[in-house]
Amino acid sequence: MSIELTFSGQYAVITLNRPDAMNALQFQMLRRISQAADEISGSPARGLIIVGNGPKAFCAGADIRELMDRDLTMQRDGALLGQLAFNKLAKLPIPSVAVLHGYAFGGGLELAMACTFRIATRKAKMGLPEIKLGLIPGYGGTQRLPRLVGEARALELIMSGRTIDGTEAEHIGLVNALVEGDDPVALGQSYLAQYMRFSRCASRFAREAVQRALATSLDEGLLIEADLSTLAYQTRDAAEGMQAFVDKREPEFKDA
Repeated sequence: MSIELTFSGQYAVITLNRPDAMNALQFQMLRRISQAADEISGSPARGLIIVGNGPKAFCAGADIRELMDRDLTMQRDGALLGQLAFNKLAKLPIPSVAVLHGYAFGGGLELAMACTFRIATRKAKMGLPEIKLGLIPGYGGTQRLPRLVGEARALELIMSGRTIDGTEAEHIGLVNALVEGDDPVALGQSYLAQYMRFSRCASRFAREAVQRALATSLDEGLLIEADLSTLAYQTRDAAEGMQAFVDKREPEFKDA
């Protein structure tokens, strides 16, 4: 299969599996990613790792041949399909990380930007090169990139289509950390572990509060924060966390 979903302990792993095509995204792969997100949402997994198969690429982008000779309705439906699949990943109640090794271009970088975190090797190459084809990003790139790196840098990258490496990506805030190693899944597990030892409930509320902050005013965002922090106080994990603090011991969260 071109998209493989596996579970390893507390981790769900999505593998893009078209190494002969540098894991380029076909429409059927986008549908499978959407299905995988639904499966993960209903699973006990506490973290998601997305990797590409093979040493050359995380994902080289959309399969260009599939984009040719399509009418307007088909092109829009394709964009909406990619946005739907990636939005499902972005809204999962657990943290996710894309491990970028080799190439991450176009739709591949848009997929990575839908994750909570991105980590990359220094030799990783990434960018949104659609402008070079007379196109613009269609799976969320024009919306997520400025939220990550700011409007000026996003416009520069999108309107030039230039490639950046892992070091520059970390410098501008596109990736969270630089890593070294030959096993992307292990790198993802090591990175996510620091976020998975806390209450899944509190982590979900924190992510929702921050994500909603980007789409509202400060005053409205503060009200959202008040509501979500109040909900967090009602969980059994909050009671356990505060009692553990008083008892001077490590809390035992139950994700409830």
